[in-house]
Amino acid sequence: MYESLLKPLLFRLPAESAHRLAFGALRIAHAVPGVKRVMRASFDARAAGLEVRAFGLRFPNPIVLAAGFDKHAEGYEALCSLGFGAVEVGTITGQKQPGNPRPRLFRLPADRALLNRMGFNNCGSERAEKHLRRPRTDVVGINIGKTKLVPDESAIDDYVLSAERLGPLADYLVVNVSSPNTPGLRDLQAASRLRPLLVSVRAALDRVCLSRRPPLLVKIAPDLADEEILAVADLALELGLDGIVATNTTIARTGLATDAAAVAALGNGGISGAPLRARSLAVLRLLRSRVGSRLTLVAAGGVETVDDAWERLRAGASLVQIYTAFVYDGPALPSRLARGLLERARAEGFATLQAALDHHHATRATNGAAVAKPSNVS
Repeated sequence: MYESLLKPLLFRLPAESAHRLAFGALRIAHAVPGVKRVMRASFDARAAGLEVRAFGLRFPNPIVLAAGFDKHAEGYEALCSLGFGAVEVGTITGQKQPGNPRPRLFRLPADRALLNRMGFNNCGSERAEKHLRRPRTDVVGINIGKTKLVPDESAIDDYVLSAERLGPLADYLVVNVSSPNTPGLRDLQAASRLRPLLVSVRAALDRVCLSRRPPLLVKIAPDLADEEILAVADLALELGLDGIVATNTTIARTGLATDAAAVAALGNGGISGAPLRARSLAVLRLLRSRVGSRLTLVAAGGVETVDDAWERLRAGASLVQIYTAFVYDGPALPSRLARGLLERARAEGFATLQAALDHHHATRATNGAAVAKPSNVS
C-alpha cells in the first residue's frame, strides 16, 4: 500500500511538507483508542529471539529510528508501534529555534538519498522535557545539540542545560557534534574541544540523575579523517563513555547518480541514505578495531536492507539506526529488517539474535581467530 499508493502521493509534495503530513497523520491515528494495539500487532517486531542488549539496556530488537525524524519528541510512542526497537528523538537544543530557512529538505531519488540543512529546528529542551514526561514502556534515546545563536564560548553551557533537563528522562543520551548544518558545530569534534564538553555533560548527568545516569554516547561525522576518528575513540575510552554513534550525514558530493549541477543547485547540507553506506561501514570497522568490546557502537548511515543491517552487526555494532530508508520504503521497513535479522541468526544456527551478536563480536575481538560455535546456541 505504501509503495503503490501513499508514497507516490507523498513524493508529489515537498519533502518537509510530506514529512509533516505523514508524521502528523501517524500521531493522530495512534491516539485513536485501539489503534495502538492494532499497529503493534501488525508491525510486530518483539519476538523473544529478537531482543538485544546494549549499554545495560534491553531493546526489543536492534532497529532504531535515528535522530532527526521526531525532532520535538512528540511522536516516539507511535513510531515504536511501527516495530522500532527504540526511537532517538531530537536533535534537541537548549533553546527553541526555527532552524534554517525553507526549503531545507530535498530528495535525491536516483541515489535513494536525502539532502538536508534543517539546522536543528526543534521546540527546545524545556518543551521537550514536558513531552518526555509522559509514561512510556518503549526505549527512547535523546539526542542533544547546540543552539545556533549561542556563541561558541557558551556551547558547553548550552549542552549542559539540555543534559540537566533531559538526562533524567533519557534511556540513553547522545551528544551530537557532527551535524553540518549548525555553523562551527563540527569543530567540537576535535579532541581538545570535545573533552571539556563531554566531561561537563557527564558531570551534569551525575548531578541530576540521582537513581540512574543514562548511558552517554557521542555522534560523529563520516567526513572526519581516520586519525581524527581514532582520536575520538581514544577520548571516549579515556572518559568512560558508553558508546559512539557512527555516523551522521556527509557533506561529500562524490559518486552520486544525481546530476552534479542539480545537487549544487540545492545548496549546502548533509546527505543521508545509500551514498553513505560504504564510508559509514568503514568508520564502524575502524572504531571497532580501536575500541573492541569496551564501547557500544551504534551504526547509522546507508542501512536499507537486511544485508546492510546484518553487515553492520557483524562488523561490531550492537544497534542499527535507519532514517532515509524509512522515508523511501515506508512503515513496514523496521519490522521487516528486525525479522530478517532473526532469520539470519537462525540460519547460522543461533536461537537468538543476541547469541549471534555475542559470537560475531567475540570473533572480531580476537582479530578474526576462529571461535567455536556450539550447535543451537541460545
